[in-house]
Order: sequence, then C-alpha cells, then structure tokens
Amino acid sequence: MALCTESPPHLCALVAESVAAGFPSPADDYVEARIDLNQELIPSPLATFFMRVEGDAMRGDGIVDGDLLVIDRSLDPRVGMVVVAVQAGSFILRRLGRRDGRLWLLASDAHTPPLPLGGDDELAGQLWGVAIHAIHHLAGAPSRRH
Repeated sequence: MALCTESPPHLCALVAESVAAGFPSPADDYVEARIDLNQELIPSPLATFFMRVEGDAMRGDGIVDGDLLVIDRSLDPRVGMVVVAVQAGSFILRRLGRRDGRLWLLASDAHTPPLPLGGDDELAGQLWGVAIHAIHHLAGAPSRRH
C-alpha cells in the first residue's frame, strides 16, 4: 500500500481521436495535448492509496489478480460501489450490496460467499475505502510479484 504524495507531474501524450471499440476507424496522427495521470486518476491525493489485487473473487467485474487499484478513502461508499474492507484483520475487495435491509460485501465470482458488513460479528467486514480505478496490463505484462 502506498500513500500518494505531491510530486512534479509526468505529462503523457493524449491522442485527440478516441479509440473505437467496435468497427475500427482511421485515427489522426497527432497529439492533441498532454495529460497528467495524477489529475485524471487521483482526485484526492491525501486520501488516495494504491493496492495490488490478490485473487480472482472480483474477476466478474474485470478486476483480476495483480491489478493495481486506486483507492479513495475520502468518498462515502454507496451500494453498488467496489470497496476495500477490513475483515478478520485483512483487506478484502468486494462490491457493496444490500440484501434483506442489511449491507453485504459481495464477490463477483460464484464461489465466494457474501460477507455481512458491520455489527458485532467477528467475521463482519468494516469499510476502509472505495476503489475508483483498476489498472491492469493487457499484453506482455511483466511479473508484478516481488
């Protein structure tokens, strides 16, 4: 887990043309502007942390083992958001859901049971932050395990 700190921006090229995810279209061969990923991905630097995902319980949400998460602790978690919770002394990543008037931590795979949120139950999770971005390699990913 790493705390975001202020640092000089590293500006990357932003292509003016959007990429088509359906039928391909020719793109203009120029750069529109520069983009600072800190401004794009980290709205609250003092409340933002990075975490690596371990496991595949959230694969159905497109979040897989080794992904890098951007976690914002300043956001108020709402039902439907992907959250980081503390359960039995460990961090877990789940979607916040409501069932029978109670809040639950829900995995997106079919094998992981839901966990109750809050209460006096020792196994109940406590909210820690909201996942706002998941970053993963698509091809030729180097090993991220140290």
